[in-house]
Amino acid sequence: MSATTFKLAPAAALVILLAAAPSASAQDKTIELKLAHWVPASHPLQKGFEEWGQSVEKASGGTIKYKIYPSEQLGKAFDHYDMARDGIADLTYINPGYQPGRFPIIGAGELPFLMANAKGGSSALDAWYRKYAAAEMKGVKYCLAFVHDPGSFHSRTKKITVPADIKGMKIRPAHATMATWMTQLGATNVQGAAPQVRDIIEKGVADAVTFPWGSVVLFGVDKVTKYHMEAPLYVTTFAFTMNKGTYDRMSAAQKKVIDDHCTTEWAGKIGGPWADFEHAGIAKIKAQADHEVYSISKEQLGEWRKSAEPLINTWSANVKKTGGDPDGAMKELQDKLKQYTASY
Repeated sequence: MSATTFKLAPAAALVILLAAAPSASAQDKTIELKLAHWVPASHPLQKGFEEWGQSVEKASGGTIKYKIYPSEQLGKAFDHYDMARDGIADLTYINPGYQPGRFPIIGAGELPFLMANAKGGSSALDAWYRKYAAAEMKGVKYCLAFVHDPGSFHSRTKKITVPADIKGMKIRPAHATMATWMTQLGATNVQGAAPQVRDIIEKGVADAVTFPWGSVVLFGVDKVTKYHMEAPLYVTTFAFTMNKGTYDRMSAAQKKVIDDHCTTEWAGKIGGPWADFEHAGIAKIKAQADHEVYSISKEQLGEWRKSAEPLINTWSANVKKTGGDPDGAMKELQDKLKQYTASY
């Protein structure tokens, strides 16, 4: 054997070994994730789920596949957290505010007049909540959180301009914090997930709803309402949650793919397009001749702000019950909102 041959032999052997050995992803068992949500497939969130799933599949070398189940196919909107916990679905879209008192910390994001926009707000909320998610949502693997563009009142019966107008009305609130606010103002709360809103207003079960603008059109709520207050009163917090068992069964390489897709960056990617969709709803409703979109004065806005102050105390008390530090948590959230240019 020549010296040249001797030197090449180890290199050649290494090439043969690398060619024979399968890649890490090729060794992984193929997993198909069931991704469940409760809005229609026409909702922009569907596209967000698709882009997330496609990116996961590509990054995993095709070993993590996905199938999306929209429109409450696997369970009611209120049940999606438990669906992820119990393995009915592998990844679910939840509204924490649908279950009052269960997730008090993330409820900070629901407080009125806190966030000015959903793009920065989604990133800020996710970056802030990661510190608390493992304890507050311990039944699942937390993936990410985001918000919709600020919503307002949409009424069938009358214009709502000041807090006193709420007294005696039947309101479908967006979440637990809005429900508390409406009760404090003398309204009766009517429960119902987003897909049921049109029906409960059409039947007169509710007089008005707090809703983001694009969703008013998407869910057909514009067909049963007439008056719309153009003021960014509130946002709603949402989260993607994953079944722990599904995650635990994955290989280390597959877990890394999921971790790389459960990030603040992805929270912004999912929240951003939805924010644009909701904001565009304002112009769509204004373009309908039989609808009245109206502004409120600075003084009227001041009345709304003052009426919402007790909500902060309620949120703070709920966090204290869990042993948390509400003042510290709120300061951290406000700092994140400033960082992402999303403060009201």
